[in-house]
Amino acid sequence: MNSTKRIFIFGFALFAGFFGAGNLILPPLLGYNSGPDWWLVAIGFIITATVIPFISLFGHAKLQGTMLEFGNKVSPLFSLIYCITMYLIIVALPAPRTAAVTHEIAIAPLLGSEPIWTSLVYFALVFIFVINRSQALNILGKFLTPVIVCMVLLIIVIGLVSPIGQMNAPIFDTPFVDGLLEGYQTYDALAGMVMGGVIIISLNKNENLSYTEKKKIIAKSGFIAMLGLFIIYAGLIALGAFYNSEFPNDITRTDLLLGLAVKTLGNMGATFVSVLVALACFTTAVAITVSIADFFKALFKNSHKVYVLTAIICCVVGVVVGSFEVGFIIDIALPALMFIYPISIVLILLNVLPEHFVGISIYRVVVVVTFIFSIPDFLQYFLPEETLKPITNFIPLADKNLGWVLPAIVALIISNVLTSSKKSLDS
Repeated sequence: MNSTKRIFIFGFALFAGFFGAGNLILPPLLGYNSGPDWWLVAIGFIITATVIPFISLFGHAKLQGTMLEFGNKVSPLFSLIYCITMYLIIVALPAPRTAAVTHEIAIAPLLGSEPIWTSLVYFALVFIFVINRSQALNILGKFLTPVIVCMVLLIIVIGLVSPIGQMNAPIFDTPFVDGLLEGYQTYDALAGMVMGGVIIISLNKNENLSYTEKKKIIAKSGFIAMLGLFIIYAGLIALGAFYNSEFPNDITRTDLLLGLAVKTLGNMGATFVSVLVALACFTTAVAITVSIADFFKALFKNSHKVYVLTAIICCVVGVVVGSFEVGFIIDIALPALMFIYPISIVLILLNVLPEHFVGISIYRVVVVVTFIFSIPDFLQYFLPEETLKPITNFIPLADKNLGWVLPAIVALIISNVLTSSKKSLDS
């Protein structure tokens, strides 16, 4: 396979792995709620749902190992705990959510069946694809992704070419921050760390590729995937904003997506978007399960039994959690995301910085500071607001759920100054 063809196949496969349930249902409601401020929301959303994931793929291109490499400079034990925690979150939330979204948009309106049956059939098919791992990337990259892209772009283009009605006023006080935090719900930053590992394993099977060649392939295929996400995110947010006067205030994410499809494509729109959702969600579920099975397989000396057992566990959890409503799965995800996302973003950024800025001690200081200052964001879901108010009033941006950002930057700067000073004294 020539290099250009490989880049496009991996790029489409990456896009398919990223583009799932949240990527379809989150942007339209963001636009709906932001109205004329949709572009501010879009900038914030794209930072956490496109830019940070793209940087994480650069991290993989540089490290060319498993996801453990992202945290090893803090300590191998920390990295193992972090990776297992992240994979548990991914198994329990975004993967099952793909089945729940598929049921609500594609299956329930057509068959009226119970969600548990959708989850059972859905994850049985996921398991078949995961066991046939060698063919999964090619199928995702060559066939399913182009279909998905064409379907989404058709809805966006038709909708934006002929928008109707006046936009309602925004409900967000800080649209940029709201978009930034909603980007957490896509899990794209986590997916970047996960999916990069899948590409590395696939590339490592070709012993003729050098480190530099693999680095270029990952970077270029990552750019293709992220460009696709950028166009679709911005388009769906704009679409939700332009049509926000056409729907009731209490509309759900899934109903809004279906409604936009009907507005743009007529009565066939619902069927059209149902197929789209089923394809997009399924490709993501396969990619997630493959990546998790790969990780534990590598952890246990490339044991195929571990790979199969991990896939079974992932699919069983998917069946159980996927039988709940989409809104419920999104709501219970918030505390977990507030816990894992700040550390993930910091690890991604530290791994792409030049080596002389990020020694082992600097890694440890910045990660510890990030963890400490993100605790109030996590605790807000379990403690009364009055209990945390003295803390959130004291920490800059804590009232916006971003209290960890400035302390992490300050920790990075001070650590570098102290390290440089120590080196000067030693010399």
